[in-house]
Amino acid sequence: MKSKASKFQLIWPFFFILIIHIIGILLFTRGFLLTRTELPHFSTCSDISNSPCSSSSSLSSSQVIDDGNGNGNGSCWTKPAIDRLVIVVFDALRFDFVAPSSFFPEKKPWMDKLPILQKLAAEDGTSARIFKAIADPPTTSLQRLKGLTTGGLPTFVDVGNSFGAPAIAEDNFIQQLVENGKRVVMMGDDTWLQLFPHHFEKSFPFPSFNVKDLDTVDNGCIEHLIPSLNEGQFDVLIAHFLGVDHAGHIFGVNTEPMIHKLEQYNKVVEEVVNALKKQSGPGGLHENTFFVVMGDHGQTLNGDHGGGSPEEVETSIFAMSLKKVQSFLPPELDSVSCGLNMDSQQLCIGTVEQLDFAVTMSAMLGIPFPFGSIGRINPQLFALGSGSLFPEAFVGESDNASSIIVRWMQHYVDALCINAWQVKRYIDMYSASSVIGFPSEDLLHVADIYSQAQENRLPVMRDSSLCIDGSCVSSSPALKKQIDMYLHFLNSVVELARSKWTEFNLQLMVVGLCIIFLSLALQVIAFKRVGKFHESSLSVPSPRGPVGLLFAIFVIVMRACSVLSNSYILEEGKVAIFCLGTLAIIGLRYSFMRTKMLLEGTLLLLFVCVLRFIMEFGLSKQAASSVDVAPMFGISQDHLFWKFVSLCVPILSLIMIAYLSQRYISGNVCQRVQKYVIMGTIFCFVLIASHWILESELLKLPPILQDIGRTCIPRVIYAIGIAQLGTLVICQLLLRKKSPHDENYLISKTVSMLCTWSAGIILLSGKQGSVVALAAVGAAWCIMRLANLEQVAKNGTFSCATNHSLPVTQWSLLAVALFFCTGHWCAFDGLRYGAAFVGFDEFVLVRQAILLTIDTFGFSLVLPILGLPLLVSHRHFYQETSQFKLSHSVQLSQVFLMYGFITTISVAFTVLCVTIQRRHLMVWGLFAPKYVFDVVGLILTDVFFCLASLYYVDPVEDDSSQSNHNKDL
Repeated sequence: MKSKASKFQLIWPFFFILIIHIIGILLFTRGFLLTRTELPHFSTCSDISNSPCSSSSSLSSSQVIDDGNGNGNGSCWTKPAIDRLVIVVFDALRFDFVAPSSFFPEKKPWMDKLPILQKLAAEDGTSARIFKAIADPPTTSLQRLKGLTTGGLPTFVDVGNSFGAPAIAEDNFIQQLVENGKRVVMMGDDTWLQLFPHHFEKSFPFPSFNVKDLDTVDNGCIEHLIPSLNEGQFDVLIAHFLGVDHAGHIFGVNTEPMIHKLEQYNKVVEEVVNALKKQSGPGGLHENTFFVVMGDHGQTLNGDHGGGSPEEVETSIFAMSLKKVQSFLPPELDSVSCGLNMDSQQLCIGTVEQLDFAVTMSAMLGIPFPFGSIGRINPQLFALGSGSLFPEAFVGESDNASSIIVRWMQHYVDALCINAWQVKRYIDMYSASSVIGFPSEDLLHVADIYSQAQENRLPVMRDSSLCIDGSCVSSSPALKKQIDMYLHFLNSVVELARSKWTEFNLQLMVVGLCIIFLSLALQVIAFKRVGKFHESSLSVPSPRGPVGLLFAIFVIVMRACSVLSNSYILEEGKVAIFCLGTLAIIGLRYSFMRTKMLLEGTLLLLFVCVLRFIMEFGLSKQAASSVDVAPMFGISQDHLFWKFVSLCVPILSLIMIAYLSQRYISGNVCQRVQKYVIMGTIFCFVLIASHWILESELLKLPPILQDIGRTCIPRVIYAIGIAQLGTLVICQLLLRKKSPHDENYLISKTVSMLCTWSAGIILLSGKQGSVVALAAVGAAWCIMRLANLEQVAKNGTFSCATNHSLPVTQWSLLAVALFFCTGHWCAFDGLRYGAAFVGFDEFVLVRQAILLTIDTFGFSLVLPILGLPLLVSHRHFYQETSQFKLSHSVQLSQVFLMYGFITTISVAFTVLCVTIQRRHLMVWGLFAPKYVFDVVGLILTDVFFCLASLYYVDPVEDDSSQSNHNKDL
């Protein structure tokens, strides 16, 4: 009975702390990551009668465009300028994929691979143009599609739905198309069908989450795209290609698969343009069709997206009207940058916000604008599609360009009037319906701008309405001023929304923050309580205890405070390596002073340098901030020798880890089950090496062998790992009373558990996994050895906290460094989505989520926590005097609590930073992702501590019973 009670007293703090952390995080998250209020209102054609724009010339009966059925009722809010809209979406289309290489300082291999777009924009400058499109972060596909169709700013919390997109409930472009009788056809990425489940006349969806599949979605689009264009049974057609996005995720931008995809897309665009032009003559099916090629977001050089870097938010839009018309735009509204394309032709590129896409397309199609849209009608896009409204503007048919420009400006002012009224209506309704809404002073400011624009409009429209033929040129300055006033109002609303959009509940945030900081005090109390459990045994000689404790506290506080700066968050991995290196230098200095363990101190510093090298030179996935190793040696990355080296180094590292495992088995006494588990892991290492060899480009193997390497081998490794884990847990439950309570038993128990997890984690981490694992094993061994250096002293008595503070701090810093060395960072583009499909081609949410979580936190969380008992057992291995011997279970519980305390401090300061910086410009691009990664890591840390305490912590026995037990053995 006493043993069971003792174990309960040792493990209950971990479960209690887990509950406290969950409560605090949920409360803070509820206050911080609130979604914006989605209003249940939808725009209708009849709404325009309530606007001050209802009498504008754009809706006058004399200018209404016939809808094609002879009844002249084709207009709703604006006069429809186009009959059909064809949208081709190339997912993750970087701006430099489309723009000519002459627009950039240096030509890259992936540039100029879409020459058809450059050719069309150069030859038909008045009816075709390339735009740099700016997306709002976070740049996940779901949020970008919501932003493109609603005209709003999707909030950060929507990122969590990227793998299970809910249907859009608020008003949107697709909804308005359907409500106004437009036929919409979709093909490609099945995310569209999840967002709009009942909106498409026809749909050809294809699964989108297998990032290793570059062709299924694209081939499906190609199969249906041209036939659909020729049939013409649509008003709006959407084709969403995914090959470039997937090629980026798996291979990166500067690779052959990416270039091949871009060349394939160039052929697709050529075929689409040819199909449209064949039927673009007078009376043709596509006489008044508007063609758009666009990306939903960009991507980094490594193929990642989700953050707010220029590479990720800058994508491209190519727009083309099948009507060749003169330019309507006055120079003031046509801000472009010009250069030469690859054929030395003049080409000009404009800029457009993705926020403006929904309202601009709605205005061109003549449907109501989405109720929640805050975008503006982009003048450059709007001018491209206005050819049908001014037949006399066809190229070669009119010389009165000034008159046409003024008439177009009148039409644009009418559209902007409706645009501004709709946005003003929305922000008023939002503030009245939302709990917090926009601040009153900001609302008054934008209302004043709107009022001034409306007051100025009346005389402008009265004067312009008197214009006949060319006499209206004199009204041009007044129209330009009116356009500027409307655009100023719309830009002010967007600026206000971007700065104030999220509704923070500060009370919940403060309560959650206080609970998290309170948990720190509870962890200290739990630590002391566990220490008093066997108080007589918790004193250990250590001459440098106070010094080590002070250094540990200094480093912990310094790293925690660093998260208050966005610059340090961006360089968090390097900060952790720096702190670890600082402690390693301090340990080396002490080794010199004691003239003991100089090798271990030197090796630890060497391993820290190796990890820093791994983080910096190419093995890290964040290639934008890393340097390629191959060019440093004058070798191309595509060179056969470099491919051979990049395969051999990981395999040699794997062989070294297997050798160390085998050496442990032969040099230590292990239980039979533990021995078999370690041998099973060695076999898995052989399978991993085979997996890499079969996937290598060096060998031209038959497809059946490649399939075995790609799918069968990883599944076998997963199965072995699950069997190993189940075996260890069952043996722990059945053989607990028979297990010896000595140092070697705890070491074997820990090593076998680490081996169980290591094979799967290395497999998911890719080829860099074995290199990182080898460096981590070496660094961990040095930390364990140096942790015993202080115990050779003969003077001084200090608490367990003093003894363990420095090695546990080094252990935690090593864990943080491993997170970044394996190619991760605290952003959604830091997730290695390809790892979720190692061994599988089909997408199953739970399975892929588990694999992605193991890959993300395997090296930085799972292995460090499960390896913590080595610090305890290895310290006892060098201690022979029974009066100084700590109870394994008591000391292990304290080490767990200490490690959890260090982790909680870092997370607590992250939460504090997010609270302080909640209105910072980078809150959604930097601070919020950091918060999500940290709190998820904290919860997983607590969960693994609960499981590890159940597995590792044995019932505490008094000395006599322990002695008798050992005699019986």
